[in-house]
Amino acid sequence: MTTEETFLASIKKIFNNYKAMGEKTFAQLDDEHINYTPNEDTNSIAVIVKHISGNMLSRWTDFLTEDGEKEWRHRDNEFENTIKTKQELLEVWGKGWECMFNAINPLTADDLLKTVYIRKEPHTVIDAINRQLAHYASHIGQIIYMAKIIKSSDWESLTIPRNKSKEFNQKMMG
Repeated sequence: MTTEETFLASIKKIFNNYKAMGEKTFAQLDDEHINYTPNEDTNSIAVIVKHISGNMLSRWTDFLTEDGEKEWRHRDNEFENTIKTKQELLEVWGKGWECMFNAINPLTADDLLKTVYIRKEPHTVIDAINRQLAHYASHIGQIIYMAKIIKSSDWESLTIPRNKSKEFNQKMMG
């Protein structure tokens, strides 16, 4: 496998891991939880999902041929809460990820050094992918943190639970 093929496989795996972390978080939440905000200047989980999805649809639609900031995108509207149920949240979430994977899955090693644009700023495909990966990871971290606050002691860890590292390592390493 070439370095380029390894990169493509790696980013697909990492994107899938972040998608799964979001979905494992949503599984612990109810309709009322997705719209919780501790204050008026904080985005709810629903708003963060709406923003991630809007970004994905804009960035990944016609990824190699059009600027990633589409004229039809209304970013400011992404921060207005219109998602009321977890089912709606999952639909919006899924639509964004589907668009992203439809753009990434067909990429080849030859595509990685091509130039794409985001707000008319040139990026290699590698840079554009890394930019989006960092963006989504930061927002998914916000979603997880907000869910942990909401669920408090009922939160089920997505990774190694607190004070369980030794047991986890023993299980993994024998």
